[in-house]
Amino acid sequence: MLFDSLNDLLEHIKQVEKDTISISKEAQLKLSSFIERNEIEIDDEAAEALQYQDIVSQQLGATIEAIELVQKNLQMFAHSFKQDELMADESVLKLRKKMEAVLQEAKDKKDAFSGHIKNQSDEHEIEFF
Repeated sequence: MLFDSLNDLLEHIKQVEKDTISISKEAQLKLSSFIERNEIEIDDEAAEALQYQDIVSQQLGATIEAIELVQKNLQMFAHSFKQDELMADESVLKLRKKMEAVLQEAKDKKDAFSGHIKNQSDEHEIEFF
């Protein structure tokens, strides 16, 4: 189903973003550890770069939240669609049963008419063009 494929794609994107956040945090921790171990004093520009890394992680987190909201709405829509589809299927089955009954009635009438013709003598025979 289309919704399952779309959900799988969104789930993949979400997982890639989670992995990116993890890698970014790990890189920031390693860099901070390196700075502390070597007693390096960072300037404003380096501090700003470290903050950018945190901002990227926050933005990815916000994107993950948006994806989860889309997934939730897709699931609700898919559920409603399945319910509507089930109702439509039930309606089609009911219609089919009614049509089969009408067809059977028409066949029965045809058979009854044909039988009536066959049982009559030649003088009452119906001619067809």
